[in-house]
Amino acid sequence: MTGMLTCSWYIFVIQSVYAKRNSDIPPGMFVYGGPWKYLTFLNLFLQIVFFGLASVNDLPPVGKGSKMSLLCLCKDLLFSVFAFPVGMFVVLLFWLIFAYDRQLVYPASMDSLFPPWMNHAMHTLVLPIVFGKILVEPHIYPKTKNGLAALRFVSVAYLGWVVWVYLTVGIWVYPILGLFSSSGLTVFFFFNMLVLALLYLLGQTLNRKVWGKKRAESCFC
Repeated sequence: MTGMLTCSWYIFVIQSVYAKRNSDIPPGMFVYGGPWKYLTFLNLFLQIVFFGLASVNDLPPVGKGSKMSLLCLCKDLLFSVFAFPVGMFVVLLFWLIFAYDRQLVYPASMDSLFPPWMNHAMHTLVLPIVFGKILVEPHIYPKTKNGLAALRFVSVAYLGWVVWVYLTVGIWVYPILGLFSSSGLTVFFFFNMLVLALLYLLGQTLNRKVWGKKRAESCFC
């Protein structure tokens, strides 16, 4: 039931954000790729997929067998490798940069476009939701090297998308990226990937601490 409610909430949020594409938006904000070039928006979509699977998994079983086990495994791997670390990363990095200089990540001109509730829906509520999810339900984690490899692959793909947008239209997705030299960007990107890896390990550690190693590794819902 909670999976369905959370999925519905994220669908509402992402529809509200997407509806703004035809509004009086700041110059360059939705140029090339629209909202799909922002990690915040992609993370909302990721959370929808995860909680959508969770809501299906919450339905009364119509049968037993490998199909339900596979669904549960896919749901858990999606959460452990992507939904938890990416969701935590979006919130933590956004508010750290916002506290330093909001113009580098969320210019004041966006306040008229996105009301405060929408900003917090995108950049605040994600954290307690995914953090709470790991505390109320055990999850299956893959081997650490495999989980980190999958997360690294997706991270590199997204960074490639960000660079592609810049090379195509000459606008950085995030204003902060325009402050770095080429070598500085490399260090910044590497730092972000390191933080993501640490958040993955945090989720893995919490999962084992709360639920115990054997239960966390053997649970199929």
